[in-house]
Amino acid sequence: MRKVLAGLTTPAFGHSSSRGGDARPNTFSFPRDLSCQRPPPNLPMVMDDTEETPEVPESAPKEKRRRRVTAETMATKQRDISVSEFFAKNRHLLGFDNPRKALLTAVKEAVDNSLDACEEGGIVPELWVHLETTAPNRYKVGVQDNGPGIVKKQIPLIFGKLLYGSKFHRLRMSRGQQGIGISAAGMYGMLTTGKPVKIVSMTSPRKPSHYFEISIDTKRNMPEIINGRGEGEEIPAGEKGHQAVADRGIEWVTHYPTPSDAKPEHHLQHLKSGTRVTIELEGRYQRGRGSVDEYLEQTAIANPHVTIHYIDPEGNAKTYLRSTRELPAEPQEIKPHPYGIELGQLVTMLKDSDSGSMSQFLTSSFSRVSSFVAQKICETAKISTRAHPKRIGRQEADALYQAIQVTKIPPPSTDCISPIGEALILKGLHQQVPGEFFAAATRPPSVYRGNPFVIEVGLAYGGASPTSKVSAEALTELLSESDARSLRQFLLNTFDGIGSAGADKILKEARMGPRQTAAKLGKEDIAKLHAAMKNVNLSEGQSVQVLRYANRVPLQFQPAACAITQSVISNNWRAYGLSQSRGQLPSGPITLMVHMASVWVPFTSESKEAIASYPEILKELRLGLQAVGRNLSTFLNQRKKVQQEGERREIFLRYLGEVAGAVASIKGYNDQSKKELYDQLVDVAKRRTAVADVQLDDRGKKVQTAGDDFGENVLIVNQDIVPQDDEPEMQDGQEN
Repeated sequence: MRKVLAGLTTPAFGHSSSRGGDARPNTFSFPRDLSCQRPPPNLPMVMDDTEETPEVPESAPKEKRRRRVTAETMATKQRDISVSEFFAKNRHLLGFDNPRKALLTAVKEAVDNSLDACEEGGIVPELWVHLETTAPNRYKVGVQDNGPGIVKKQIPLIFGKLLYGSKFHRLRMSRGQQGIGISAAGMYGMLTTGKPVKIVSMTSPRKPSHYFEISIDTKRNMPEIINGRGEGEEIPAGEKGHQAVADRGIEWVTHYPTPSDAKPEHHLQHLKSGTRVTIELEGRYQRGRGSVDEYLEQTAIANPHVTIHYIDPEGNAKTYLRSTRELPAEPQEIKPHPYGIELGQLVTMLKDSDSGSMSQFLTSSFSRVSSFVAQKICETAKISTRAHPKRIGRQEADALYQAIQVTKIPPPSTDCISPIGEALILKGLHQQVPGEFFAAATRPPSVYRGNPFVIEVGLAYGGASPTSKVSAEALTELLSESDARSLRQFLLNTFDGIGSAGADKILKEARMGPRQTAAKLGKEDIAKLHAAMKNVNLSEGQSVQVLRYANRVPLQFQPAACAITQSVISNNWRAYGLSQSRGQLPSGPITLMVHMASVWVPFTSESKEAIASYPEILKELRLGLQAVGRNLSTFLNQRKKVQQEGERREIFLRYLGEVAGAVASIKGYNDQSKKELYDQLVDVAKRRTAVADVQLDDRGKKVQTAGDDFGENVLIVNQDIVPQDDEPEMQDGQEN
């Protein structure tokens, strides 16, 4: 077949015909090997008469010409984006990415605000948390406190406007930081159910209470008051107000609960102040890991001064009692430290400053900057101490910033932080976590990016595994609510710390397959599984349970992304007597509590679920974990030594009767002399094995004697100790 390329202008090979450096259209240079090249696609191809030329149908659609948009047209489409409108579309950033987590986040934000308000008002906190099912996958969340209350003017803004609060601009430790949480929970409830947020607040028993029903205008990020013609409503004080609350169905706890040990003539104590927020939202209630129940239990551990009255959606009531009435020390507000600012922030501070000189600006705007330090910074930056801050140019500001970095400045004051303290950590752990050995360590204050922080670590060793504490009824409910595809996945996702080996042990004991569906188990299978969970000893195979906290708030999600979990995994726990695989949590019946207190916790996202891995934070975490690890190692070594000496004593006592009988027969002793010889041998055996404490607990384990030195801030618990006879009765030279 002969092919002819038409419409071409072909210059000489190796040269291109161009004008002004650009090749002409429809011109190209042929390569040397034409057999493996195809002509350009835009060139017409003429074939010989033996082939037909394809015809283009007349009805073929013409290519539409793309319409050009002018800059003026694009400018008309630009508009402001409200922050509430942004988070309404990106609510997963705030922790509302699934119904179960949304329910927990709403409770968490309300509880955090209540605890902050009570502590700031100097009131020992008492909280009421009530979850009520209103429809399938719909819940009403009510959280009330006994705090100082909120003034009427601030209520709509606090609960109906995102990024509004008192904690963002001040440098002091607090649970909330951004002014988003509780208003975002209300916005989520409004978006999913269409119901407004209901708030009741009382500032004094002699003044009327304020009642608001609020929704959020997401386009303007402003609250809309629905009741009282846009002004809210007043509830009278005293008994008249209590009657009005009952008649109108407003949820409000008017009295403290009666103590269990109260006398018959005990009078109910009225609430003098407080705030209650009620949000109806779309959610999912499920027990186990990452649940509301777990959050409240962990909150009670880190806040031993709080009492929480909790009613779950099924009407079950539980009270987490306080173990102390001592409030944490009130943190003081500090100014920013020079090491914690950036160049752009420094430029803004210079422009906004009212100081008359650079020396005055440095000493009044930053913490730990004295007149001497300010003079040294100015000399290094080659700026006069009398220069006016607003006249400092960009280059001078850069020089000032670099001078700050090289000048030695004392670390910031630590009175802005209120750590839990080692004694209260021990109380909180002992109140909520079963165990036989407790240790705590609080590290000295440190600094990251100019922000002071403190790391605290608590450890509980021993106690029953989480699977053994579950009743048969609770297990049935957990199985019915679970969406796990297999029994093995159900055990791993529902119970903390059992590990893969523990789950396999339970399933093997119950004679069940790991791939059986959890939700389809019958009554007999559930009973077998429950019995296996009670009987299997998981102390060897269970992994360490890590409780993470930031400013006393539990962190329940994204553990792998958190600096706390990374530090626990990277620590060498084998040196302290625990088994640990590479890149995994250590194994053992241990609960670790790790708390970071700071004026600004570096969270990895707005949902506040994980702490960022700054080198300074990782270092303090490692040192805190090593401190409690050394105490644990001392305890385990002492207990092992006690066990070994106890076994030696048992061997001695087993054969002393025969030894005494043999010696008596050789020497010709009478029964009295034989008895005296036996007593002397027993006394020698006791002195040789004096380390042993011949006492057994309810599981047959040797328990160490009191008075041993395991270091400071250690609590050892001996429960149900059963004494063992030191001297077995001798009959005919044999031990019974």
